[in-house]
Amino acid sequence: MAFQHEPGRYFMNDENGKLIAEVTYQEIDDGQNFVIDHTFVDPVLRGQGIAGKLVRAVVDEARATGKKIEPLCTFARHEFATKEAYADVLRPTPTD
Repeated sequence: MAFQHEPGRYFMNDENGKLIAEVTYQEIDDGQNFVIDHTFVDPVLRGQGIAGKLVRAVVDEARATGKKIEPLCTFARHEFATKEAYADVLRPTPTD
């Protein structure tokens, strides 16, 4: 399964060009880190691990560029909480 990539998003369209899966992320900290703010998978495709693969694409990009990730959307938070392998790219939460 190959995703398309544009700055700030990985996504997949169906054969008619309809968006069927997407993760969006933004640069923060003056471009030094990412925040994952949204994941979407069309309901008919859910349960196939697509959202996890989208998050993994952002993780791979963060590793390649030396960035950390702040997972804001619910799904991304769950992925980071359950996958110890992502600990190296988890952005530390600032303390007050």
